[in-house]
Amino acid sequence: MKLNRLLKLSACVLASVVGASGIATGQISDDVVRLGFIMDMSGPYADYAGKYSVEAGKMAVEDFGGKVLGKPIEVLSADHLNKTDNAGAKAREWFDNDKVDAILDVPGTGTALAVLEVAKQKNKMAIFNSAGGSRLSNESCSTVSIHYPFDTYSLAKPLVNTLVKKGLDSWFIVALDAGFGLDYVNDVTSFLGQDGGKLVGTVRHPLATSDFSSFLLTAQRSGAKVVAIANAANNLTSTIKTAREFGMFDSGQRLVALYVLLDDIHSLGVKDMQGLLLTEAWYWDLNDETRAWAKRFFERTKRMPNAVQASVYSSTLQYLKAIEKTGTDDAATVRAQMLKMPINDMFAKNGYIREDGRMIHDLYLFEVKKPSESKGPWDVYKLVQTVPGKDAFRPVSESKCPLVAGKKD
Repeated sequence: MKLNRLLKLSACVLASVVGASGIATGQISDDVVRLGFIMDMSGPYADYAGKYSVEAGKMAVEDFGGKVLGKPIEVLSADHLNKTDNAGAKAREWFDNDKVDAILDVPGTGTALAVLEVAKQKNKMAIFNSAGGSRLSNESCSTVSIHYPFDTYSLAKPLVNTLVKKGLDSWFIVALDAGFGLDYVNDVTSFLGQDGGKLVGTVRHPLATSDFSSFLLTAQRSGAKVVAIANAANNLTSTIKTAREFGMFDSGQRLVALYVLLDDIHSLGVKDMQGLLLTEAWYWDLNDETRAWAKRFFERTKRMPNAVQASVYSSTLQYLKAIEKTGTDDAATVRAQMLKMPINDMFAKNGYIREDGRMIHDLYLFEVKKPSESKGPWDVYKLVQTVPGKDAFRPVSESKCPLVAGKKD
């Protein structure tokens, strides 16, 4: 009799933990899955991330059904004001007080690194979408973080390889004076060395720069065949506009941008940006699937989505699917599951996440269209080349990530 009662009690306990789907449901902390977006809501990155990334995350939550394992999913957002202290403090507050399970996007490499350190301390998930610094999945990799759409390594490599093969082998870099810009200088210098090119020089500017004249004059006088711009958002568009005024597009020097998103092209228009060569992780007009999702996003925001926003949608869905699969929101467990799950959605086909947290997928080399080629304000790119993920991203054999140290590709 005692044995029968014990068996019945065990069955009751098991039934309370396992739902009708057969997936464990008792491992969701606080009975809510909370997603936090620490963003630039009011500064230079507000348009290409900001509230629009949050909207992409909300779309993913809605498409998932608003619940996971029967528990509600909540979305929080905050403005880090491009200050690393703010980003780290908000991450700590959210993890400690608001029971946030994962932080996503985080524009800016410095702010992303600050969030990453807190996430590691608290054993919470961090998924980085718009921060470009390659160290996020290299030196600073962790068992609770993922770097999703691109990094400085993958955005620079196709450009350097393609142009050096055409004889454009001397480069000058105008870079943001921050971790993001430093990573770009290091990556480009490495690629040039491998391909037989050389870096003629660099100049660095602060985030708040409004006048780029002196930096571009230095680049012109360097005699470099390629002037590479390693900044983003408002800084990028201001640099491009000044370069156009200086006649640099017609001077014989090739101007390239190392970090460009759709919003940058739309902001200035194809007339000022035409001929610019760049690497992108995604484009809304690639195929029927990308166009269908972009249409939905446009209906909500009145603007076409960029690669960051598309990747936020994709990574949010992958995260929620991993929770559903594992029956828990424990960061290390969920991340381990995400490494097992192929990524086949409107953002990427046959994508996957490596042990170092680097998401691998195809990238695209685009050239900005001429005004005569564009059919509308968001029709800006013509495809030059599709770059397989294995050729675009840093090989494991070159990684400084301790999680993959000594491993081969």
